[in-house]
Formats: sequence, structure tokens, C-alpha cells
Amino acid sequence: MADQILYPKATAVWLVDNTSLTFEQIADFCGLHHLEVKGIADGEVARDIRGADPIGNGQLTREELDKAAADPKFRMRAQQGRHAELLRVNKKGPRYTPVSRRQDRPDAIAWFIKHHPEVTDAQISKFLGTTKATIETVRQGEHWNKAQIKPVDPVTLGLGTQLELDALIKKAAEKKARDDKRKGIAPQGATLKPAAETTAPDEVEEEPVEDFEDEVEAGADTEVEVAADDDEDEA
Repeated sequence: MADQILYPKATAVWLVDNTSLTFEQIADFCGLHHLEVKGIADGEVARDIRGADPIGNGQLTREELDKAAADPKFRMRAQQGRHAELLRVNKKGPRYTPVSRRQDRPDAIAWFIKHHPEVTDAQISKFLGTTKATIETVRQGEHWNKAQIKPVDPVTLGLGTQLELDALIKKAAEKKARDDKRKGIAPQGATLKPAAETTAPDEVEEEPVEDFEDEVEAGADTEVEVAADDDEDEA
């Protein structure tokens, strides 16, 4: 199969129902296994899928189909048609930074290094559209303009949006937390105490009951002695 086609199983269903092609020919054109095509023919696979005509949607020419029908060894080739744009994966290229802003990238790199060391060089490189070599020179203090570099966040410099920056930092923090957990490293920073500890009233020391009773008895004896002294004085 030269090119990927749209709706491979639906196309295979149509070819099984409307042509005399071999399972191998259909499988090769649709990008399927020949046993899967056999399952379609037996009604065991793609039972509820409606067939898609590859000639009608521009993925196969009548000439190719006729050649394949005449020669079991012939392999059909998908046509480059309107489906090609739909199948193309749009990969984001490197972030473009205007020439007027490129001189600010070392300041943004210094900001990441100082305030968010959990962000990897690869993430910084992708976010700022710079290279890992430049990041390393800033980190090691070997940048040619190191005397003028000062940490400034990339949003202020116009090198990204706040939403993009927040998403990047969150992603980096979550990855670091997973890595630390896997390595058995406890999370840094003080943790909150339980509410029971912060809201419990201060404990008041209670005197032992026995000591209290001894004090009461001692006080009673003292009162008796004082009363006896008073009686002697009156006599």
C-alpha cells in the first residue's frame, strides 16, 4: 500500500461486496491483515460498517480496479486525492521568535533557572525556541552577554502567554513529583498540621486527687490547732 486511505474497513467492506479481488489484494490496499478481510467476508468483522466506495471518493481509479480484477498478483495504489490533506499530521515546528525579541531569551532562560529549576532544558528550549547549548551557557555563566543578563519572566518579555507558562510549570511540577515519588524522595516544604493539633484547647494540668485530699486534711488539722489555742487564751 503506497498511501494511507480513509475509512480502510469501510473500503474493504465495499471491495468485498462489489469486486472479485482476493483477500490479499484488498488487505494490501486497505492496510489490513488478510485474515481481517476474510473475517469481513464471513460477516465476523465490521458487521455494522457501511461500505465506502473508493472510486467515488477519489481514492481509487477504475483502471486500477480493472487491472487488479484481471491479475490476482496486481497491487492497487491509492490515489493522491482530497483525502490526503485530511490524513496529514500537522506537527508544530519550533516556536518562532521575532528578531527583536531574540535578545531577550537569555533573560527568560535565567528566570526559569532561578525560579523554576524543575522545568527541564528540553521544555525551556521548546517554550522559548532556543537551544540546549544556549541554556547551558546561561546556567554556567558562560554566555557572551552574561553581564547584561537578568532574570525576567517570559510573559513580560512577550515570549509566551501566561496560560502557556502556567501549563508548562504545572506539567513540570507534576513530572518532578512523580519522579521523586518513584525515587522515594519525600516532598519538600513544611506540611500542614492536623486540625486536631491546631484547634485543641491548651491542656490544664490537674493535681492528683490524693494530693488534694492530703491538703484538705492538713488544712483541717491546722484549724483545730488554732481553735484549741484560742480556748486556752480565754481560760
